[in-house]
Amino acid sequence: MPSQNIRDDIIRAETDAKTIYDFLREVPKPASEADMILALGSHDRRVPGYAAELYLSGRAPLLVCTGGLGRITMNLWTEPEAAIFGRICREKGIPAEHLLLECKASNTGENFTLTRSLLKEQGLMPKSGLIVCKPYMNKRALATGQKQWPEVCWSVGTPDITFEEYFPDGPSEQEIAIMVGDLFRLRTYAEKGFQVPIDVPEEIWRAGERLVQAGYGQQVVK
Repeated sequence: MPSQNIRDDIIRAETDAKTIYDFLREVPKPASEADMILALGSHDRRVPGYAAELYLSGRAPLLVCTGGLGRITMNLWTEPEAAIFGRICREKGIPAEHLLLECKASNTGENFTLTRSLLKEQGLMPKSGLIVCKPYMNKRALATGQKQWPEVCWSVGTPDITFEEYFPDGPSEQEIAIMVGDLFRLRTYAEKGFQVPIDVPEEIWRAGERLVQAGYGQQVVK
């Protein structure tokens, strides 16, 4: 059984992680309809289920799953993220003719740029899109789409899931580290021109810095 000090450290880490999660998932209300749904690849197999729900509710006539193997999934899977997501979407009832797979992207920027190239090859030029991703990736995904594919009017269609709903058993150390990494990418990637800038309150940065100091900084871009 962990000591009281260890339990206190875990509680503090989860409190800061919830603060970051709540900030990262907050985005404007999604559009009621769009030209396409874009499911961003990740290790979260729930994402294609969310995307399929949007499609089946009539929110868009096209669903695109994008993702090769990224920094997390390259150590978990041998198939591209999009291939796994696409299979889940088909199991949910998405017709093959309305489902496209982009299986090469290795980062969020490429999710958008390579999907744009794929759709251009198909003669498709969407004007609006619903992004579906991990909830704590909402802000960064939207900022990336606005920078990398500005011709499309983007909104985020990921369900509004609370920290407790998303992590019913509490987040693992790796999941907290991934959230911390996504937070600091907001600053690093904006500086590099990969996404549009986002204002981050000081208390959010402090929560991230405390988690880095506590040993959760493995996914922070150096």
